[in-house]
Amino acid sequence: MSKKRVMQLVRGLHNLRPQHRGCVATIGNFDGVHRGHQAILARLRERSAELGEPSCVLIFEPQPREFFAPGTAPARLTRLRDKLSLLAGEGVDRVLCLAFNPRLRELSAAEFVQQVLIDGLAVQHLEVGDDFRFGCDRAGDFAFLAEAGEREHFSVEAASTVELDGIRVSSTRVREALAAGDFALAQHLLGRPFQIAGRVLHGQKLGRQLNAPTANVQLKRKRVPLKGVYLVSTEIDGENRPGVANIGVRPSVAGDGSAHLEVHLLDFAGDLYGRRLTVAFHHKLRDEQRFASLEALKTAIAADIAAARAHWRV
Repeated sequence: MSKKRVMQLVRGLHNLRPQHRGCVATIGNFDGVHRGHQAILARLRERSAELGEPSCVLIFEPQPREFFAPGTAPARLTRLRDKLSLLAGEGVDRVLCLAFNPRLRELSAAEFVQQVLIDGLAVQHLEVGDDFRFGCDRAGDFAFLAEAGEREHFSVEAASTVELDGIRVSSTRVREALAAGDFALAQHLLGRPFQIAGRVLHGQKLGRQLNAPTANVQLKRKRVPLKGVYLVSTEIDGENRPGVANIGVRPSVAGDGSAHLEVHLLDFAGDLYGRRLTVAFHHKLRDEQRFASLEALKTAIAADIAAARAHWRV
């Protein structure tokens, strides 16, 4: 029986060891690991096999736009944990995760190439988008990398844009599809339904008063790409269960103003506390709204559940 290969995570340049030198690499946010990313990773696997070197994906935490403009940075499609799981599923051998901090931000393009790509990874081949920018003030570009590659004896290849039915695949386009409630397009671009995973925490237990007990799923993110009430499905112990979910700031309930994900599973009475749920989104029922009373909220939730039952035919 063959041993299952496990993707290796290296946090920070200081944790790179001699055995990490020599690889084929790509650099980016890989938010969502959508089909455009998957095409890059497929080429990375090919180059890895050709050169006999492990594949390495270089990512940053936080993502650069979150560092420079945390208030306006786009909502993430995937948290780090989920991103790593998706990258592992694409057959990546190693992920180097660098902390995007003032020290990294101040590295010039030449210093980034020398310290990260050459001294750190001893990269043999690099796969990046032709619009990729890096280094202090984004001074480094594809031409800079190609020139450095010629000098330092590593190859550089432009990862071409992926289009599906005339639509350019990007994390931005996935967010736009989600915001518009177009889950079919989001699934087409991602190659899978859009999902959010998290651990079930104790909440305010308000759902019980509303005849709709909910699982309060930990989001661990400041912003989310969805807001409203949705038809969802979740997987528990290998069994797929339909439900309805609210994601947002819960305007009818006194709270901290942060985003919450609450899921009501149809005809489920078990204990979910402490368990990790993956919630797949399929259809938007309505926007989140403020209700004048708990009775009005209870009526709306009953209608949401009825719509979910009609949709799932349960």
